[in-house]
This record gives sequence, structure tokens and C-alpha cells, in this order.
Amino acid sequence: MMHYNPKRTANKLQKVVDAWQTIRPAKQFASMTLEQFKAQVQPSLDTRGQLVNLHNQATDSRTLRRQADAASLGLAQLVVNGVKADVEEGENGSLYAAMGYVPKNARRSGLTRKGSTTPPVTSTVAKAPTA
Repeated sequence: MMHYNPKRTANKLQKVVDAWQTIRPAKQFASMTLEQFKAQVQPSLDTRGQLVNLHNQATDSRTLRRQADAASLGLAQLVVNGVKADVEEGENGSLYAAMGYVPKNARRSGLTRKGSTTPPVTSTVAKAPTA
């Protein structure tokens, strides 16, 4: 199977059409008129157009998703804040933990004590005897 570059193929098709149309529009090649050739390669060009449309739709969908996610995360944060403020649930409740947060009473203090480290090893270089 021959490897091909889709961009190069599109450029090549366009060059053939442009040159044929500009220089010999009335002449037939390979038993085809220019219009017949265009009709034969149209599915290739149409597919490229579909891909451009799909790419644009995907870009738009990603933008819409990003905006919706930002709004959803803000709403979720409001709910979490409501759970934290609830008298029955609070920051130490199981609901807060089930939402993926560390309950306040399970958090570490943050205090760290650095233990004594061993002194750095100093290397001694033997001096060469002087003659």
C-alpha cells in the first residue's frame, strides 16, 4: 500500500484542475473533459470539506464543554460548602469524605520535624609525593 499525505493530495488535485482550466480547458485527457475529471474527484474534495466541518464542530464542542465544566465545578463547590456548613454533616462527616475530601479531623497538622542528618562525607585527596 502506498503512503500518501492528505494535504499533498489535495494540493496536487487542485494544481491539476487549475493548470488544466487555465491552459487547456477545452482539451480532453485520459478520455475525460475537465468537467468529467472534476466530477470524478469531487468525492475526495467533499470528504475534505466534511472533515473541516467536523473539526470545527469538535473545536466548538470542546469550548462549550470547558464553559459548562467551569459552571458545573462552581456549582459543585457551592454544594460542598453547604455540606461543610451543615450542622449535621460538617467537615468531619462521612458525606464530606465520600465527596473526595479529607475530613478535618483526619488531616495532618502540617508540622514536620527534620531529623538530624548525617554530616556530609568529605573526600580527602591524597597528595602526590613531591620529588
